[in-house]
Amino acid sequence: MRPEKIKSALILGAKYLVSLAILAIILGPVFITFFTSVKTQAHMATTSPLALPPMNELTWANYEKVLTAKLLAPAIRNTALITVVSVVLNILLGSVTAYSLQRFDFKLKALVMGCFYLGMLVPTFVVEIARFKVIQGFGLYNSLGAPIIIYVASDLMQLYLYMQFVSKIPAALDESALIDGCSYFGIFYRIIFPLLMPATATVAIIKIVNIVNDMYVPYLYMPKTKLKTLTTFLMNYASAQQGSWPTLAAAIVVVLIPPLILYILFHRQITEGLSAGATKE
Repeated sequence: MRPEKIKSALILGAKYLVSLAILAIILGPVFITFFTSVKTQAHMATTSPLALPPMNELTWANYEKVLTAKLLAPAIRNTALITVVSVVLNILLGSVTAYSLQRFDFKLKALVMGCFYLGMLVPTFVVEIARFKVIQGFGLYNSLGAPIIIYVASDLMQLYLYMQFVSKIPAALDESALIDGCSYFGIFYRIIFPLLMPATATVAIIKIVNIVNDMYVPYLYMPKTKLKTLTTFLMNYASAQQGSWPTLAAAIVVVLIPPLILYILFHRQITEGLSAGATKE
């Protein structure tokens, strides 16, 4: 065998090994959590975390306990409401702002752009105290409005993504529509926004996954029991006694399923939207 082929085979083998190692690191905790969720406390002490108990001794009581919990329904409702409102506002405000910044020149535009980019760069924990005071000042603490405002105002990923897509739409479309008597609002609503559907799908999916998986904001800004989301719902089992580890694992699996299904169904749209917005023709 030629040295070039041996080198190529070694490189390919190294790539496979690295890929398998990364896959094991990612999926290992998921499998351990699922295996734990179908065990009893006795099985946890006698079996490996990476092993299932005997098939005839698998228990689904942990899932039954989670699915019949009184707080699960309010948690699902709160999560759905926060997610839908936040995603809709992100799409509307993000697309309109990106179109305005990309298409029009105005005074202090550079300053406005700089403020947006600065907001993307500054770590959240640096401004957490100020943000908390702002939420309190608006009277939104301990309400569903607090996470909605934070998800819409503090995460500007959608602005950058929309701007990349708007920059690829020829300005000649706007000029032709203006000549035909269309207003700027009509141009955006009838021409620009329909062309932004790939970006909109990408923004919606990423935002949904991020919001559903977020525990920090709901836990900090909505401590009321009736305002629990799916992630803070897990705290009921995380703060319980050590004997609740299997139940906590079952709750984690239940919370994991919706975003996992969503990603599996729409991962192609996410990849295509991100790659399309990252290139210019």
